[in-house]
Amino acid sequence: MIGVVVPGIDGSGETHWQTSWERAEPEFTRFAPSSWSEPERDDWRLALAAALTAAGPRAIVVAHSLGCLAAVDALLDRLPAAGAFLVAPPDVDGPAYPEAAASFRGIRLARLDVPALVVASDDDPFSSSAATARFADAIGAGVVSVGRFGHLNAASGLGDWPEGRRLLAAFAIGLGAD
Repeated sequence: MIGVVVPGIDGSGETHWQTSWERAEPEFTRFAPSSWSEPERDDWRLALAAALTAAGPRAIVVAHSLGCLAAVDALLDRLPAAGAFLVAPPDVDGPAYPEAAASFRGIRLARLDVPALVVASDDDPFSSSAATARFADAIGAGVVSVGRFGHLNAASGLGDWPEGRRLLAAFAIGLGAD
């Protein structure tokens, strides 16, 4: 499976499931914006465009948090990808949305041209279940709730997150991109 890893603000640290998956999957690469801590929408979109172009049309975007918004923003430009696996997208209008990511407010949300799956937690401090459902509906994605695991990040204690790996594997099989 070819994957383009798209973390949120500050990237995903050593104990984050994205980092673990990237280490375990030889065909996973991480996109590389220059504005990790103070995300600039155009920088992230261009960095993701470069990563997807390099990876090719069989790549699956594996995004977390703000990376989900960057992925949708870039994929609406019809960049080559097989699908989008979007974990814990934040609600840009929610009270916990970080001001450092203000440039992502007002991104366009429309049906993607590629299959997408949103994976969510029932108690994500950055997005309510209702906001996550609206996001998924706007982009034409399915939604899977994995229970109460906060923001599905390193602080959630997921480690390698085997359940997430199974969901990604099933998604990839459905795309024929396994």
